[in-house]
Amino acid sequence: MQIENSVIVITGAAQGLGQSMALYLAQKHAKLALIDLDADKLATTQTLCEQAGSPKVQYYLCNVAKEADVEETFQTIGTDFGALNALVNNAGILRDGLLIKQKDGQLTKLPLSHWQSVIDVNLTGVFLCGREFAYQSAQMQQAGCIINISSISRAGNMGQSNYSAAKAGVASLTVAWAKELSGYGIRSNAIAPGFIRTDMTASIREDVLAKMTAMIPAKRMGEADEIAHSVAFLLENDYMNGRIIELDGGLRL
Repeated sequence: MQIENSVIVITGAAQGLGQSMALYLAQKHAKLALIDLDADKLATTQTLCEQAGSPKVQYYLCNVAKEADVEETFQTIGTDFGALNALVNNAGILRDGLLIKQKDGQLTKLPLSHWQSVIDVNLTGVFLCGREFAYQSAQMQQAGCIINISSISRAGNMGQSNYSAAKAGVASLTVAWAKELSGYGIRSNAIAPGFIRTDMTASIREDVLAKMTAMIPAKRMGEADEIAHSVAFLLENDYMNGRIIELDGGLRL
């Protein structure tokens, strides 16, 4: 796929990895449809992408966990841009916690609400956006590419029952979709980031950050632009299908 002038939808585009992906693709002159829930931050991302060289950028307020929102948003994007060439399923949240926890003599459980909210956004949201993108693209008879953002935590990470389960599901969806959608000319791949420098990691205490970084063979955190570069690679390489790129500096060997 040629990135220039392709219509690329990015969820979770208001900040962090989503914003970095958008800016990177804007520099390659992609047309961008940005999805998130924060209008102010989306407007900032839109302006930055326009300044970076994107010929067309629009943003859409959408809760990716709600079917009606997703259907309406993707229909609108198709009408606004006249095409749908790629989707980056990036939107995600964290609600970390141990399954059970002993503190001050009290045994507590991971709340069902913490489980459900992460599954709703990180797994069901990926399903809904991927399904609607595939449906709209197939109706337009256009080839396309889906890139799902999984995580090395999909292998199981302490304190992340919900997140690990969701990201494992995302990895499985990626492979299933590659098999199912190839007949429509739609590829499906994923990226499984490791420890990446974002606003979220910036809030971690320096001593904790140092210990976590020391565990990485590369001896540093990944940069958001390195994830964005991998997104561009997956878009441009038409023979990549059904694969998951682990971008973790060797953390998961």
